[in-house]
Amino acid sequence: MLGDIVVRLYDETPIHRDNFVKLAKEGYYDGTLFHRVIKDFMIQGGDPDSKGAPAGKMLGMGGPDYTLEAEIKDGLIHKRGALAAARQGDEVNPERRSSGSQFYIVWGQIYNEGQIRQFSKQLKMQKIQTIFNQLASEHRDEIMQMRRERNRAGLQELQDKLAAEAEKQAADFAGLSEEQQKIYSTIGGTPHLDGQYTVFGEVEEGLDIVKMIQESVTGRGDRPVDDIEMKISVIES
Repeated sequence: MLGDIVVRLYDETPIHRDNFVKLAKEGYYDGTLFHRVIKDFMIQGGDPDSKGAPAGKMLGMGGPDYTLEAEIKDGLIHKRGALAAARQGDEVNPERRSSGSQFYIVWGQIYNEGQIRQFSKQLKMQKIQTIFNQLASEHRDEIMQMRRERNRAGLQELQDKLAAEAEKQAADFAGLSEEQQKIYSTIGGTPHLDGQYTVFGEVEEGLDIVKMIQESVTGRGDRPVDDIEMKISVIES
């Protein structure tokens, strides 16, 4: 046993908080592994298929028969020690719904001023794209009708209109706040994941254990060569 990691769950993400507590109380996670570990990035667990999995077995696809609605909040970021929900990629999961059980704890890196500025610009573009996608979804019937009619001029006009509206709605979003920039330049984390995955908690004790796990020797599929099992208990506050 490497030691204890104490995590505080955020009240701002009640769907993920309540689901995690429910599974933990059921013993769902007990005996599962940190099945995917990437140095200077994160440690991932919560796959029920990892329980008793033989060496070399590819993991990461297991979970309950449901996913969770995204609770992506601007102020909840991927700082070192953040607890976030894993999920399938945008191409098959445009709503960015979370896995019902899989999670990761961020380690990340410490970034310089230039890198921070670049991440901030990236987040701004992601925000605009997210708003644009939402607006396009609201106009789905209109878009489909113009496609059936092969109305390219109409589609282009609507696209330009929605793009302008998305930029207008995102005008006050500056990317990373001064506080967030300070966190990523001193504590560290993975800012490129902000706005993409639901962050629903953070490590309060045991960050040294996270450090040890992320330094593990890994093999195929980023699975640690030596299994790292977990047991999760709920501490009521």
